[in-house]
This record gives sequence, structure tokens and C-alpha cells, in this order.
Amino acid sequence: MRDEYDFSKAKRGAVLPSPGKTRITIMLDTDVIEGFRARAEAAGTGYQTEINRALRQYLAEGGEPLTLAALRQMIREELHAD
Repeated sequence: MRDEYDFSKAKRGAVLPSPGKTRITIMLDTDVIEGFRARAEAAGTGYQTEINRALRQYLAEGGEPLTLAALRQMIREELHAD
């Protein structure tokens, strides 16, 4: 390898979209993220996959409009279900 590389003319590659997925920004409590990361590690999946699964289950069971308070409550219940 070279000791020095010149990236001054480099361009960022295109980000490939994932079919059926929408990129969003969401703020979640640290303990919620840590809980889903622990679940994901145990299940051998990613923490976003685990959050998505929990949200799908919630919607299938209730189908109520999802408020921020309801989302937080549902995630906490999922984390403490183990």
C-alpha cells in the first residue's frame, strides 16, 4: 500500500435504495436502543430489525394510531417481556 493517497477528486458513491424501506430519523431513549441491541445480539439479527418486528407485532395486535407516547410504552413493554 502507498503511504499516502490523494482523495481530493474522490466522489461519494450512490446510496442504493432498499425496496420497501424508507429512511427516517427517530430519537429513542438510550435504554430502549440498548435493550433492542441486546435482543438483536441474542437473536443474531440487527437492532433495527428487532424494532421493526416489535412495531409490526404491535400494529397487528391493535392497529390503533401510533402516538409517541404509545410507541414508547410499546417498546418498553417489549423490552421487559423477557
